[in-house]
Amino acid sequence: MNQPLTDFQQRSYPENEAEISLLDIVNFLQASWKKLILASVVGAVLGLGGWFVLGSYSAEYVLLNNNNNNNNNNSYALDLVSWKMLQKSLPNLADQIIEENKAPENQTSLYREMRDERWWQKNAVPSYALSKSDTKDLAGISKDLDAASTTILNLTLTATGSSKEQSIDNVRAASQFLRSGSAYLQLHSLLNGYESQTVSTAAQLQQKIANTQIEMGYQEERARQLEQLHKRFPGNASSAQQVVDANDSSAKYLPLQTQIIAANNDINASKETLSRLQRRLDQIALTKTFLDQALPLQDQTFDGLVLDKQLLEIESNLRAKLDKNDSNSVEFLNELHAQLLAIQVRFTKGLEANTAPTSSGKKGMTKSTVGGLAAAFFLMLLVLLGGRVWQTIKSGGAK
Repeated sequence: MNQPLTDFQQRSYPENEAEISLLDIVNFLQASWKKLILASVVGAVLGLGGWFVLGSYSAEYVLLNNNNNNNNNNSYALDLVSWKMLQKSLPNLADQIIEENKAPENQTSLYREMRDERWWQKNAVPSYALSKSDTKDLAGISKDLDAASTTILNLTLTATGSSKEQSIDNVRAASQFLRSGSAYLQLHSLLNGYESQTVSTAAQLQQKIANTQIEMGYQEERARQLEQLHKRFPGNASSAQQVVDANDSSAKYLPLQTQIIAANNDINASKETLSRLQRRLDQIALTKTFLDQALPLQDQTFDGLVLDKQLLEIESNLRAKLDKNDSNSVEFLNELHAQLLAIQVRFTKGLEANTAPTSSGKKGMTKSTVGGLAAAFFLMLLVLLGGRVWQTIKSGGAK
């Protein structure tokens, strides 16, 4: 059962303080609208002024993703997988360049931006042969369109600067880092692969050579014993030509001459295996000679295109010192030369622009102006409401 409020409760909770009437709001706006409008105008002016002072120019640069072999879709400079890997790796490379103070002159701030993965997601946008909507419309027509939906036609790079010229310089620098940094990452992976070969593969080859030599020793001993048996029993021969596996348990019942031929065939096969293993081991030794000169260079520069030229020079010098009849070493250097040239072409001719970068001028004037207006309006509104509340508290305290 509700009990009536006491006089103390009625004085502590007056009804006119618990409710805000529409008339109070109208009176508040009528008394404060000039201040709110003035604050909004001042905020808009400050926002516009901030845009003039702090606003930056934006430049755009389009790099074509060329296909160096029209008959092979894998010859594009970038595919979807490699681009996703670069989006993860290039920020780390930019961060390493900053940490080692190797950023190009006047480009430190740009490299600080590029070490953020979100910068690449926002400022390096790939264009695909088919959009998502195209893929949905054509999905039932041909399965050949699946590859086209992930084929990158070009990359659109954007960068900002305090002036039109600065924004263009920044977008050129970003495109140069994209190409040189990507080449560096691929060369780094290539050298790491060769380095692992000189350690793990060389050890495996040595083990195989030792095992083959041991096995060939048994084969030679078997052939020697068969020769001795043939001398003791010269009549144990057959004119029939037979094919035999020396490891077959029934081989011991075949004519001795046939067994001797089979044993010598096994010895010759082991010799061929040893020759192949030794040739591969010689290639590993040449690889190590190449790495001894190449690895120090990758610590001196992060420009992959410059590093690629230096590695090609090392390869050329090694080739000049080879014997003309050393086909084994020539085979390795030919493979190395092809890999280095492929990386060079991929990030020069494979990613190139057919137009100069363009600058669209400053952007964001409307956003900056409206933002300043809204911020000033709500700030003034809070101030006026705070003052109104303070007056209410003071008048209540006086009572």
